[in-house]
Amino acid sequence: MNQLPSEMATTGPATVILPARQTLPVVFASPHSGRQYPQDLIASARIGSFELRASEDAFVDQLFAAAPQLGAPLLCATFPRAYVDVNRGALELDPRMFDGELPADAETHSMRALSGLGSIPRVVSGGVEIYKSRLPVTEAFDRIDTYYRPYHRALQNLIKATRDAFGYCILIDCHSMPGDSVDSAKNRVDLVLGDCYGSSCHPSLTRFVDDRVRNLGFIPAHNDPYAGGYCTRHYGHPEANVHSLQIELARSLYMDEATITPHRGFDTLREQMTHLISSFHDLDGNPF
Repeated sequence: MNQLPSEMATTGPATVILPARQTLPVVFASPHSGRQYPQDLIASARIGSFELRASEDAFVDQLFAAAPQLGAPLLCATFPRAYVDVNRGALELDPRMFDGELPADAETHSMRALSGLGSIPRVVSGGVEIYKSRLPVTEAFDRIDTYYRPYHRALQNLIKATRDAFGYCILIDCHSMPGDSVDSAKNRVDLVLGDCYGSSCHPSLTRFVDDRVRNLGFIPAHNDPYAGGYCTRHYGHPEANVHSLQIELARSLYMDEATITPHRGFDTLREQMTHLISSFHDLDGNPF
C-alpha cells in the first residue's frame, strides 16, 4: 500500500496536521472547535465574547488530537462557528441579516438559513441574536472566500490524497452536542453516530464504529437527534469510495457547559477517543 508523504502542519483558516506517515485511510475533521474570534465579530456583536461561544464545539479538536500520531490527518477550523459555519452550504444565507442583494442561487429558503444558522450565522445556539445591525452583503462573500472555501479546499485535498493512497477514504466529522440531548424517545444520549440514515457511508462502517464505542462503554444512538450535517452529506459518497460518518459527543462527558471549561472527565474521554482512532488499524484492506 502506498503511503502519503510527511508534511508540516499548515495553519490559517484551517489547521492541517499530517502524520509523519499516513497509515490509516481516515481523515478526522473538527469544523466547529475554532476559538480565534475576529475583532470585527466582537465589535459588531450585541452579545459578549463568552455568549458567542454558545455554538462552539469546545475542545473537540483536543479530544481527537492523537490522530496524527496514530497515522491519520487532522483538520481543524481555527475560526469560530459563530463567524462562519463550514458545516453548511456556502450560500445558505439568511437574507434578513444583510444589506444588499444576495445572488440568485443563494439557498435563502433552507430550514437552516431561515432559522439563522446558515454559513454566516445570525444566531448562536439557543436562538440568541449575534449582531447589533445588518451586515453588508459583501461581508458574507468576504468571509466565504477567506474562511469557508479554504477549509473545504483543505478537506477536499485530504480526502483525495487518502483515497488515492488507500483506494478509499473515511471521513470522521467530529462534533459535540449539549449534555442534556435526548433522542426522540426522550432517552438521554451520550454519543450519536450520524450517517444520514445510511446514505453517507457503507453500513459496515457505522457497525464498526458502533462496536468500538460500545466496547469503550458508550451506548450510541444512531441519527437521532443528529443525522449528519452538510459535510457528512456532501462528502459521503460510498459509491465513489468516500465514506463519511459524524460523531457527536455530549459535552457533559468532558466539560462544564456553564463555564466552558474541561472537567476531570476530559482526560478519560480523550483517552477513549484515542482508542477509537487506533481501532481503525483493525480494518483489513478495503472492507467496503
